[in-house]
Parts: sequence; structure tokens; C-alpha cells
Amino acid sequence: MLKIHMAVFLFGFAGLFGKFLSCSPFFIVLGRTFFAAIALFVYAKIFSSTKLGGGNRTSFFFLILQGILLACHWVTFFLAIQISSVAVGLVTFSSFPLFVTFMEPLFFKEPLKKRDIATALAVFIGILLVIPDMDFSNNVTLGGFYGVLSGLTFAILALVNRKNARVSDPIAVAFYQNLFAALFLILPILLFPIIGLRPRAPALADLPVLILLGVVFTAMAHTFFIQSLTKIRAQTASVIAGLEPVYGIILAYFLLNEIPRMQTLAGGGVIIGATIAAGIFDRRS
Repeated sequence: MLKIHMAVFLFGFAGLFGKFLSCSPFFIVLGRTFFAAIALFVYAKIFSSTKLGGGNRTSFFFLILQGILLACHWVTFFLAIQISSVAVGLVTFSSFPLFVTFMEPLFFKEPLKKRDIATALAVFIGILLVIPDMDFSNNVTLGGFYGVLSGLTFAILALVNRKNARVSDPIAVAFYQNLFAALFLILPILLFPIIGLRPRAPALADLPVLILLGVVFTAMAHTFFIQSLTKIRAQTASVIAGLEPVYGIILAYFLLNEIPRMQTLAGGGVIIGATIAAGIFDRRS
């Protein structure tokens, strides 16, 4: 329980790096995934019995797809935070159960339960509370849009993870996801100057911060989370993971002096409450 709470705390803290770093989200995520992949590789080779290899072409293809989805998820996540606030980014990202609810039956030919529809409706109401209007010149609306997009890509990633469940060692999966995410991000960064875009590159002083983000708040957090799953139920883990926006918003208040709007807190309360309630009901059933 201590490890999973520490993991979720670290995941919530990671969102603040969107404000700590002034460089483009593309560079933030490239640094995060690159240093996370190195840390996970060292951990697998020295401190665990994880084997980084094997598998067939199908599982390898899914790992590449997972890396691309992870890159898209984190880029839109940090973009949402930089444009609006940590609270808006975290709360709108938490909309991913809305997408999982309706996509999972299509992916796995499972029946859609009434309880799941009610949860999705509650999450949708929470999103409407967070986003003030549909004017994309409003930073809160634009940030909320990218946050919801981050939730969508995370939902697809979760479904692909389930589809690729044959890859049993989660440390290996985390390593390859971060590795392929970093490799995928190199291409758009190289293409940006050709098409006339100049994303903000990290300064030399940003390098230690990116290493910290990759090693502690990504690789270590993933390891803690995975290790906790050997002792507690997946549904319990999903309920605790719903606390990520709570930790992030509290940390942003004390470290960044970000005071979220009442509408954001209300919407976040509805989204987080609905997600936790769904996890509790699933566990009981």
C-alpha cells in the first residue's frame, strides 16, 4: 500500500514539471522517456530478473504502438498543463474512463453495463464543469481540450496494454514503451525546422530536471506501481490511482501557488468520485 501511494504521489508530482520546465512538451517527453528507459534498463539488468528480449513480431508491434501512444499521451498532457494549469490538465486527463467505457466493449466484444454508462455520464458532466465554454481562445478551454485528448490517448493505450497481455513482465513493457516513445519523438523534433516550427528547446540547466523527471518520477514510479500489484488487487490499485489529480492539485497549490477555480474543483470532484466509486463497485462484484 505504501509503494502504490508513493507511485501515485510521484505520478501526480510529475505534472508539475510542465510548469518547472519552459521548453516544449515534445522535449519534456523526449527527455522523460529517454532517461526513464535508461533507468529501467539498468534496473532490469542489475536489480531484477527481468529479461529484455524474446517475444514474437505481434507483441513487438504492439510495444511500438504502445510507445507511440505513450508519447502522444504525455505530449498532450504537458501541453494542457502549460497552456492552462496543473489542475485543469490533471482533471481533464482523468476523463479517460469515459473513453474506456465505450471503447472496451468494441475492442473485446463485451457487454456495456448500465453502471458503466452512469459512470461515463458523471465523468462527462465533470468535464463540462471544468471547461467554461467552447471558445478555444480561452486558455482554460484549450488546455482542457488537450487534457481530454490526453485522456483519450491514455484510454487507447490501456486497451492496447490489455490486448498485449501476453508480454508478462511489466518492467520490460515499461522499458520498451519509454524507449519507443523516445524514438518516435525524435522524428517530429527533426522535422519541425523543415516546416518552419521552432519549439522551445531545453536549456542546459533543464538537463538535471529532465533526468529527475525520467528516473524518479517515471521509472521509479512505474517500478513502485508494478511491485505493488504483486500484493494488492488491480481494482484496489485503480481506486488509489484516482488520487493522482488530488496529489497534483495539492502540490501545485503549495509549490506553484496555483489556486484552482471552484468550477475546476467541482468538476474534478465529480470525475474522481465517479472513477473511485466505479472501482469500488467492480471490486465488490
